[in-house]
Amino acid sequence: MEKSREEYAGAVSQSSLISAASIDEAMAAALDIAAAALCTGPEPRPCRQCSHCRKVAQGIHPDVITLGRLEDDKGRPKREIGVDQIRALSADACILPNEARRKVYIIREAETMNISAQNAALKLLEEPPLGAIFLLCTTNPSQLLPTVRSRCTQMLCGTAAGEGDKELEALAEVYIKALASGNRAKLFSWCSANEAMDGRRAAQFVDCAMERLGDMLCGRRKDLGLSYRQLSDGYALLQRCAAYLRLNVGGKHIFGLLAVDSISGGGNRG
Repeated sequence: MEKSREEYAGAVSQSSLISAASIDEAMAAALDIAAAALCTGPEPRPCRQCSHCRKVAQGIHPDVITLGRLEDDKGRPKREIGVDQIRALSADACILPNEARRKVYIIREAETMNISAQNAALKLLEEPPLGAIFLLCTTNPSQLLPTVRSRCTQMLCGTAAGEGDKELEALAEVYIKALASGNRAKLFSWCSANEAMDGRRAAQFVDCAMERLGDMLCGRRKDLGLSYRQLSDGYALLQRCAAYLRLNVGGKHIFGLLAVDSISGGGNRG
């Protein structure tokens, strides 16, 4: 279920996934939602005048907690949000709020949660403690597990809410059809034709393909004859590609990986 940013003033979900073109835009939306959730002023909320709204705007509200990647000993952000961080968040969510009637947890760059962290978050998102609200901010929702996305109300902000890139959607569709055909020669030919794609565009393609496979896993899109195992393996492979692309691996390497590993076994169904 998707909501616009404006609709959140009167209806705050306990678990939400906020997607935007930039993480700053997603975080700004999350702070608006947090203010609306804690606001004690008149409608429409957030009123931006009550003490809760003012503290949220100033970044000093004790019941609005932001979680993100930790820093290493050189002050650089680590690559991932770890499972221990999510476990600590879960424990804190069971503690009563300090000032407000609710506590709001904002996860910055939620797509950087590693697999263990995402799995640890599943029960928390499905059955949040009473009074706790979780806002996952991301620019790449398809990099989250389908099981995580399915447990959240999804909100698209700004340019992220616009019409998708038709060329990318077409590329993703051709790739998945090649995957479903089981025809290695067809898949290899397609990957060879696209290996000159630059890293930024390749990352966009991977995100688009992951979103489609994720929708198939969740039953929101036809599976084209792919089994659950094939969908899961394909999604995991694209996650590997996304991780490589974050390390500035080139498109040629990514499409080579897709050509070799997309179809398991030696059979040819096409």
